[in-house]
Amino acid sequence: MKDSISDRLAKAVVDLQETTSAVAHAQEQLRTTSVTVRSRDRSVEVTVNAQGHLSEVKFLDGKYRSMGAVQLSASLLEAAQQAQAEMAQLVLDAFQPLSERADGLPYVEGSGVDWGEIFGPLTETVERGAGARRGVSDKLRDEIADDPDKG
Repeated sequence: MKDSISDRLAKAVVDLQETTSAVAHAQEQLRTTSVTVRSRDRSVEVTVNAQGHLSEVKFLDGKYRSMGAVQLSASLLEAAQQAQAEMAQLVLDAFQPLSERADGLPYVEGSGVDWGEIFGPLTETVERGAGARRGVSDKLRDEIADDPDKG
């Protein structure tokens, strides 16, 4: 037996209220969230906010004074990419209940919301961060070691 239009409308209103509440909860949860990461060589520490923007950079223990510009840059990029990836994962986790509400589908027909389009860049950031520990910084350090003018 099919539900009446008023029953379907009432269910839709309840679903909308639950979704609105879940979004508000996720936004509040992320409002004050930040992630801090140190580079592997422990020379740099960066903090990013919920939007993935750098909010603080610290150069630790004076190590930066003995580093070349390329090496310091590599450490900074490594820490920033890892922090952004961790924050992107936190954002994805915070909004996970919304996609579950839609039966796990990335797109709910008629909703006007394409979750893949909204969260795709965050997923890419998480994936990029997974490679950051063996990524740009190591490649730059390898180039330093291979540079005939150095050493």
